[in-house]
Amino acid sequence: MRLVLPNPGLEDRIFSHEDLERMEKEEAEDRPKWDNKAQYILTCVGYCIGIGNVWRFPYLCQSHGGGAFLIPYLILLIFEGTPLLLLEFAIGQRLRKGSVGVWRAINPYLTGVAWILWYFFNSFQDPLPWAQCPLNENRTEFVSECQRSTTVDYYFYRVTLNSSPSIAESGGLQWQIVLCLLAAWTVICICYIRGISTSGKTVYVTAILPYIVLAIFLIRGLTLKGSLTGLKYLFTPDVDELMNPQTWLDAGSQVFYAFGIAWGGLISFSSYNPVHNNCTQDAVMLSIITGLTSIYAAAVTYTIIGFRATENYENCISENIKILVNAFNLPEDSITTSNYDTALNHLNSSSPDIILVLDFKTCDMQKLLSEGVEGTGLAFIVFTEAITKMPGSQVWSVLFFIMLLCLGVSSLIGTIEGVVVPLKDLNVFPKKWPQEALTGVTCAVIFIISLMFAQQSGIYWVTLFDTFGGSVSLLAIGFLETLTVAYIYGIDRFNKDIKFMVGHKPSNFWQISWQFTSPLIILVILAFYLVSEAQQELTYLVWDPDSDQFPSLASVPYPSWVYAVIFLLAGVPILAVPLYALWRLVTVSCRKKYHAESMKASTF
Repeated sequence: MRLVLPNPGLEDRIFSHEDLERMEKEEAEDRPKWDNKAQYILTCVGYCIGIGNVWRFPYLCQSHGGGAFLIPYLILLIFEGTPLLLLEFAIGQRLRKGSVGVWRAINPYLTGVAWILWYFFNSFQDPLPWAQCPLNENRTEFVSECQRSTTVDYYFYRVTLNSSPSIAESGGLQWQIVLCLLAAWTVICICYIRGISTSGKTVYVTAILPYIVLAIFLIRGLTLKGSLTGLKYLFTPDVDELMNPQTWLDAGSQVFYAFGIAWGGLISFSSYNPVHNNCTQDAVMLSIITGLTSIYAAAVTYTIIGFRATENYENCISENIKILVNAFNLPEDSITTSNYDTALNHLNSSSPDIILVLDFKTCDMQKLLSEGVEGTGLAFIVFTEAITKMPGSQVWSVLFFIMLLCLGVSSLIGTIEGVVVPLKDLNVFPKKWPQEALTGVTCAVIFIISLMFAQQSGIYWVTLFDTFGGSVSLLAIGFLETLTVAYIYGIDRFNKDIKFMVGHKPSNFWQISWQFTSPLIILVILAFYLVSEAQQELTYLVWDPDSDQFPSLASVPYPSWVYAVIFLLAGVPILAVPLYALWRLVTVSCRKKYHAESMKASTF
């Protein structure tokens, strides 16, 4: 006897298997369809394989002991990500609706689940860090700032972003960023102007080109000095990290980012498939592609990180050699990188007093490899700094940022799909509006909202949204999805649906995952996340030339009013589910009471 909660009227809200067969044969369905299976797979691949694979996944590997992060990531990808991916594919294909329509069909009280939709932004600016320190005497503060930092850091934070020293200081709009933001959303609008009929053709470029560029970078990266050191760090696990709950928490969250689960886009994409499409095979195939691509992109990134760490390590050793040569009046070539440790130990044993007062730098290769730069910093600083040291750096820069552009466009196509379709299902737009108008209005509204990221403090808002806008809420939606399908829609009904669509009943692995394993994993990750966040002060990194930590980014606490923003980002979407259910319960009760009183009055 399986646990299934009462759900009256479900049969009236969904198509029967016979209806689906008839609609398939008569082509009576008014939903768009994919031109071919390749379009669908490439669109899903482009949606799942986003910029996060280039900058978020490598950063997490770097922060959690390299290969140690791969182990929990792959485990959770199998037991958390793949079952949820199949669940979204199957429920969208079965009910033939977008995210709002799916949850409203299962039970009207669950419409609040679909309200938890987020608008992402994407802005691309000139990435080539070839600016020189300003020589204008009227801007002496910037001259000092440039001289105290690296050219790449200065160009990114001061020239490109002109970052303010705090999230509380907006600094006004940066018009060069606004224009780039407008250009980015114009490209997205054009690519999605007619829905999947245009985006399905776009993905042939945006989903395939990044793999080609990554292959070129991998070949080039392997020829760089120190690249194998970076790869060794990536694939050598630090076993102690496996005992760190934060490692598993970050791995679980990354699975949601990697698959694009709980955003609504995958449900919409699958609803355009034929009724008898093999969604199980699609989910397994996409899981393998996503997992391997994450490791593939990380390998490319670590060849560059290894090269950069080796360059910095050798520069550090060279500076220390100069100090030793000058302090002991030694011949210039007497100490080299290869005999540095031996020479230092010899001089330290013979003249410890002199060595003690010398201003040595600490040169630690492992520390240089493990120094993580999160988010945009990995792409716009670490990668860019390494590229500038390559022969033909202009070519590599153009290739790299074309790849980022393609990754961003293909991911945002899925994000826009997850926004436009629910708005249509909710009848927010007039039904007579063509798809072009829906896409244009949606992109225009999101562009206006995105202007907050084009301020001088925009980079800090990006970090805030990235940290809190897609963590708790995504985990909560994934948890609710599994419970809804398993215990409200009914696991037996779901099994019959999948058997009807693909020809065989799902295996015990899928059934156990949907009913027990996946929701339990999500619940544990969510609990650990809330506990860990509650125990620490919330801080963020700022570019502040007046800070004692400069030229490193200074870690400062968030202003108190930011906690209200965090609640809006993470709390309100979760509360939307019970609040909508309560509102519907009250309105339905009032209608029944009013109807009963009207019937009673009519009898007299």
